Amino acid sequence: MKNILLGITGGISAYKSANIVSQLKKKGYSVKVIMTKNATKIITPLTFETLSRNKVYVDMWDESKGYEVEHISLAEWADLVLVAPTTYNVIGKIANGIADDMLTTVISATKVPVFFALAMNENMYNNPILSDNVDKLKGYGYRFIEADEGFLACNTNGKGRLKKEEEIIEIIEEYFIKKDYPQVLQGKTVVITAGPTEEPLDPVRFITNLSSGKMGYSLAEACAKLGAQVTLISGPTKLEPPMGLKKFISVRTALQMEKETLKYYENIDIAIACAAVGDYRPKIYYKEKIKKSDSDFSVELIRNPDILYQMGLLKKNQFLMGFAAETENILENATLKLNKKNLDVIVANDASNMGNGNNTVTLVEKNGKITPLKREKKSELAYTILLKLFSKVTMVSLMGILILTGCSSIISNSTGKEKYSDLEKKYSVILKKPRLKSKEIDSLKNKYIKLNSRLERNEENKKLKKEILKKVVILEDLSS
Repeated sequence: MKNILLGITGGISAYKSANIVSQLKKKGYSVKVIMTKNATKIITPLTFETLSRNKVYVDMWDESKGYEVEHISLAEWADLVLVAPTTYNVIGKIANGIADDMLTTVISATKVPVFFALAMNENMYNNPILSDNVDKLKGYGYRFIEADEGFLACNTNGKGRLKKEEEIIEIIEEYFIKKDYPQVLQGKTVVITAGPTEEPLDPVRFITNLSSGKMGYSLAEACAKLGAQVTLISGPTKLEPPMGLKKFISVRTALQMEKETLKYYENIDIAIACAAVGDYRPKIYYKEKIKKSDSDFSVELIRNPDILYQMGLLKKNQFLMGFAAETENILENATLKLNKKNLDVIVANDASNMGNGNNTVTLVEKNGKITPLKREKKSELAYTILLKLFSKVTMVSLMGILILTGCSSIISNSTGKEKYSDLEKKYSVILKKPRLKSKEIDSLKNKYIKLNSRLERNEENKKLKKEILKKVVILEDLSS
């Protein structure tokens, strides 16, 4: 996982940074913290040492037990620097080249991206000096997370409130995803259904299932971060809608989900039917609560429409993905569903995983290909599924480029590995730069392409060629 260096300055919202550290750690990031002396007057370093499980840095002249120059080692350790909250004072210092404490010195020495999450009094926020300093730093490639409007510590309402911790982390994660993954869904329109449906019997009773909606929501978030315009149609869940959606539509019943799904289906590129739609609903809805009696009570159920089957019938050029949650004969039942409903791919999984945070699935494609995927968190599995299915198009087009850009001289396996190793070092250096230059990216991309064309086509080089293709896809995305 990535290394994040969190800088905390002396704004009143410094206490919120504890939640940022906690959430980053839960997501698997390694976190180190630098505090200004003013920040330590609002919240103690011990809090962040406990949450990050790392030493907190405050004093430039603190006696170190090691021999590293700490401000340099921290600058080199980090994959990204986040300063939250960022005060008017710190922006002014960095914009004018002042490095007089541990935080400003590390920022002046780092080559990795730096994000400033602004938080201050409204009058300070609207000061033209701040605006000039922000514009100056943006010109150098620094990134800014704008403050929100809300109730401020100075007892007024206005702009200057630190953005919500979850949203700050979302911005950081989105940066890493765009850097590490090709935008394979750029420009695509996607509709995803998620969650369970509820079929009411009376005002207090309904029929539903155990679906949590986590898989569908994870897919919606991943699609958005891979470049798609996403409409998420969701049954009742306890989840917050993912950030970056084009539209979020909340429904309750299967009939409502059918109406909303078919409304958007005709004009989209990809449809992912992940919702656990109820197969049946009560034939009679009782407007008043059903009273208990001494006799048995029967409920007659009628069939709900099969939304996915209708989508298969209406399909023109859409890519249609379905899910099969089964309790037995999982692959056989999933394959039957794939063919019956005219799907391009079906994701088969054990129904016992409903409601869990993890899942193990198998992709069954219409061409007969079966791909088991390892057990992962649903948030990670979503990317695995999408990249398995949709990066193929990018890979095919790039393969054509690689073949056409061929070079006459073939190099040995050992020489190829050495050259690849050299390119990897340059790749690592480029991605750590806060300001990416298109000429550098294109130059490195062309070197990867040239190396690929000179490698012998044998089993030993098969894996290396795949890695080269992956790098070319990422660099192609960065250059665009």
